Amino acid sequence: MQSKPLYHTIAGEAYVGDSLKLLGELEDSSVDLVMTSPPFALLRKKTYGNVEEADYVAWIKPFGAEVLRVLKDTGSFVLDLGGAYRAGVPSRSLYNFRVLLAFCDEVGFHLAEDFYWFNPAKLPSPIEWVNKRKIRAKDSVNTVWWFSKTEFPKADVRNVLAPYSDRMKKLIEDPEKFGSSAESVGQN
Repeated sequence: MQSKPLYHTIAGEAYVGDSLKLLGELEDSSVDLVMTSPPFALLRKKTYGNVEEADYVAWIKPFGAEVLRVLKDTGSFVLDLGGAYRAGVPSRSLYNFRVLLAFCDEVGFHLAEDFYWFNPAKLPSPIEWVNKRKIRAKDSVNTVWWFSKTEFPKADVRNVLAPYSDRMKKLIEDPEKFGSSAESVGQN
């Protein structure tokens, strides 16, 4: 790599710069994970730079293609995108879903899983629809797409498992006691 790292540890190095340029310096199939939250397709221009909804997919596709190139066959690409409204109307933009479809249908990724990050600390917006007219709820969710180069990326969820509920523990101990799923609908 030609660029110099901002810092490095025994776990790796951190670089600051234009992501397309930095990705271009990496070898093919050399990265296990790329995780990012790029500028969203928001209506208002931000000082860090953001692209409008109509141009967003064309803007981000080259980044996705470079990520696909540098990912190992078992590598993963995690992309966090916030939602947005369409200009002037209380109707949601579909840009994040267009990114998902373009990355899978055109770039060549597989969707390993989708997550939805609930962030109640997000500011209420857009103000016109949420605060003034009160015709839309506050947007508190980001979509998080987990893309992979193959159908079977390297993954191990054992570190994020939650304990079983008491009811699940009873089911595991004696599954016959609970009958079929059709019989147990509505039971506690």
